[in-house]
Amino acid sequence: MGSIDRYIFRTTLASFALVLVSLTGVIWITQALRGIDLMTSQGQTILTFLGITSLVIPALVLIISPIALMIAISHTLNKLATDSEIIVMNAAGFSPIRLFVPFFYATCVVALLVAFIAAYLAPDGMRRIKQWDAEITADVLTNILQPGRFARLDENLTIRIRERQPGGILAGIFIDDRRDPNERVSIVAEHGEVVKNETGSFLVLETGNLQRFEAGKRDPALVAFGRYGFDMSKFAKGRDVTLGIRERYLWELFSPSDNDPVYKQIPGQFRAALHDSLLAPMYPFAFAVLTFAFLGAPRTTRQSRNFSIASSIVAVFGLRMAGFACSVMAVKSPGAVLAQYAMVFGAIGVGLWMIIRGVVVEPPPGLMEAINRSNARIARLFGRPATA
Repeated sequence: MGSIDRYIFRTTLASFALVLVSLTGVIWITQALRGIDLMTSQGQTILTFLGITSLVIPALVLIISPIALMIAISHTLNKLATDSEIIVMNAAGFSPIRLFVPFFYATCVVALLVAFIAAYLAPDGMRRIKQWDAEITADVLTNILQPGRFARLDENLTIRIRERQPGGILAGIFIDDRRDPNERVSIVAEHGEVVKNETGSFLVLETGNLQRFEAGKRDPALVAFGRYGFDMSKFAKGRDVTLGIRERYLWELFSPSDNDPVYKQIPGQFRAALHDSLLAPMYPFAFAVLTFAFLGAPRTTRQSRNFSIASSIVAVFGLRMAGFACSVMAVKSPGAVLAQYAMVFGAIGVGLWMIIRGVVVEPPPGLMEAINRSNARIARLFGRPATA
């Protein structure tokens, strides 16, 4: 790789990283705000909240990466054109396809990243989210106990908490336990927290008192305690997690078990998800080729690039939207899968043909005349002479 190639390669990847981080961060924040109740209503810590919401980032990167690459290539080509470097390279003997080589190297890096995310990282993140959510939802202390309400966990067991505080602290705890017919236990504690270990789940109470009313005795036994553990293992059982389509690794989509209940119910979605994963690393190549085909041809500084930029955006987003549509139709129609492959590889072929032939995308003369006439009418409307 020569010095010019390294320069273009570094510039493209640096722009890609900046755009990818910016777009992913903005979208992640909007997604994370939807789960803010995980901290407020269920008493989870900030680390739990950030841990769960950050697991969706690989799935966001999977969608954003091709778009970020398109923006990075557009930025690099615009920078080269503004500084007249493309014209100099063309005059020095660089053909359009030769100039595309460093962009191709950068695209290969992005495609490898997307392939790894699609095959393993994104499904693994979604799987961890589902398992983590199941653990939180299955825990009665974060699911049933609501501040200010008496919750009956068993026929003869009632618990009430006054409020939830940051860090999973429960304040103002009252427990009325009548499960033993020979005694009744009432517990009042200032605060407590849930502790889980290999032996079970416990509500550790601090600074309170315990009243035990034993059968046959008139006076209760009163015990003040600084720390007391109340066994809640019976009410904190986990639940089975059924993995959906998005939580399956590529090899699981490629060869699902015949006994898989989800596969038996929706085999078409397995087919659509499999081909989406296989085509994911091809979209960066399609986006890169189309973007370069519209913007990579040498132009003078007097030639406008606005129409080419708009055309590349329409072509790229049109291809992606058509891909989404084919993915949806592939659930019921296997022929849609073939159409999806044909569109992606057809776009790559058309783009390479435009690059090799040195096609320069210019606005149609009729369109330019219409724009000029419109500008002239606007100028007359505001009393200013029209400029040619």
